[in-house]
Amino acid sequence: MTPVRIVGLQARPGWLPALARAHVQAFGTLLPAWTVEQAEAELRMQRDDTIPCTWVAEDDAGWLGSVSLLHDDHEQIRGWSPWLASLYVRPTARGRGVGARLVRHCVAQAAQLGVPRLYLYCEAAMVPWYHALGWAPHTRLQLGPLAVTVMRIDPAPPRGGTPPVSDEVSHA
Repeated sequence: MTPVRIVGLQARPGWLPALARAHVQAFGTLLPAWTVEQAEAELRMQRDDTIPCTWVAEDDAGWLGSVSLLHDDHEQIRGWSPWLASLYVRPTARGRGVGARLVRHCVAQAAQLGVPRLYLYCEAAMVPWYHALGWAPHTRLQLGPLAVTVMRIDPAPPRGGTPPVSDEVSHA
């Protein structure tokens, strides 16, 4: 098995169409009018060093999954920001820790950007998984057709502290 690397999406523009299709397929239920073209345009506008941004897990065979850091994730929940969003791991890469690495990487990058509190939402079945990664339930609400739990984590280190160590990162 080749090592997993996490890179900024801007370093892999050829993956944008496939990633946009995967995101719309996985998350389109919450945004029925969202198209692959819109998803691709949103991803293409992102940069690696500011919000919004997306990172991709890869190995020598290609991309394995992605995660985004966004200001807003859904029009019904604008009261909190920013968001860890669009965590997606390809079915063939699941069960290998790729999702956890992407989550830890996003939290570490949020810390480097000075984000004091980061949010995500998930279905109830995923709450224990995120809790094991350090996230705490914040509230529960109905988001379109889904009952979700909004979770939070405080990624920024205390004043004078050092940021958390992130996974191997490459911007090449």
